[in-house]
Amino acid sequence: MSQTSVVDLLAELVAFDTTSHLTNLPLIDFVADYLASHGVASRRIVDETGEKANLYATIGPAERAGVMLSGHTDVVPVSGQNWSVDPFQLTADGERLYGRGTADMKGFLAVVLAAVPALVEAKLAVPVHLAFSHDEEVGCLGVRTLLDDLAHQPVRPAACLVGEPTSMRLATSHKGKLAVRLHLRGKACHSGMAPEGVNAIHAASHLIGWVENKAREKAAEGPFDERFAIAHTTLQVGTVQGGAALNIVPQNCSFDLEIRNVPEDDAEALLAELMELASSLEKQMRSSHSEAGIHLERLTDYPGLSMDDDHGMVEFILALLGERTRERIGFGTEGGLFQRELGLPTLVCGPGSMAQGHQPDEFVTREQLTRCENFLAGLIAALEDPEARRLVENGFSTAAKA
Repeated sequence: MSQTSVVDLLAELVAFDTTSHLTNLPLIDFVADYLASHGVASRRIVDETGEKANLYATIGPAERAGVMLSGHTDVVPVSGQNWSVDPFQLTADGERLYGRGTADMKGFLAVVLAAVPALVEAKLAVPVHLAFSHDEEVGCLGVRTLLDDLAHQPVRPAACLVGEPTSMRLATSHKGKLAVRLHLRGKACHSGMAPEGVNAIHAASHLIGWVENKAREKAAEGPFDERFAIAHTTLQVGTVQGGAALNIVPQNCSFDLEIRNVPEDDAEALLAELMELASSLEKQMRSSHSEAGIHLERLTDYPGLSMDDDHGMVEFILALLGERTRERIGFGTEGGLFQRELGLPTLVCGPGSMAQGHQPDEFVTREQLTRCENFLAGLIAALEDPEARRLVENGFSTAAKA
């Protein structure tokens, strides 16, 4: 696996504008053709619009469960950002390679694709599965059809490695996320007659106050998971919209709430608490105006990821990385869905840093790509070992017997 081939592939991938609101099919076509040129068959799982697709492929003995390398193909928007280079053309400047998605996470995809010839030539005792998804950046939406597809396959992966940017350090956990929008409808009237109206903003303030108080409670009382930089569940209101003019009692107000929960906490239970308060508030509003009300709109949600630090897969990957560090990351991934929906032991490790992800002049370093190349070379060698089959089939337990 040469550095040049990785950079060339990264340039190809970056050139596809796969911002989440756009189609990713041209990139999927490119990957499918690339795999086919190396004799690797792939299949697509197309979404209901026909404009986006996940891609799945297996290299090695297809009748066995293997290790899945997972990454998303979509990127966040560049609108409103001040870029000094073309975000959709890879720009090299010494050690840094600039372009949208270089860190999050087309750098990983490029390294995986560059490893395909070596994977094809290897005598793998355990297969490697490739899973490239869409719409991760807007709530891990696209991967769900892939999960459903895999759940109905006779052979599914035994483990998953998500290549999100962790600076090639192994991450075993991340928080879950639940995002909702609450719509409040009151009754408008002239502000001089305010008692005859139902002020939607005032009503919303009661719910927002609950969020603020609950956030303080979580910070003070937990539950706590000291593995995270912020060791407790966080709640915050990110946007509020409402009102038409100062002299009109506002009829409408909406706000967006985000909950990022530690694995030990239950985001749905917190939302239920809030909606119990909302139900009581709605009754008060309707006592003044029968058409008043509160409506909940779910935006996105995904579960947290939580792997035991002493899990056999953790030890397996750490040995390949040549280090002992275990990270807990502050951003979410599709890993929690693989763990929850398919029961797969799942870890996160990939080139680049999320400090550059989503930023203008996003970049990944050559050193990070090289480290990822070396890691995949080690993974291939490990999966050629006849003992790898027993190890994987036994859930990476070195103590288990064949």
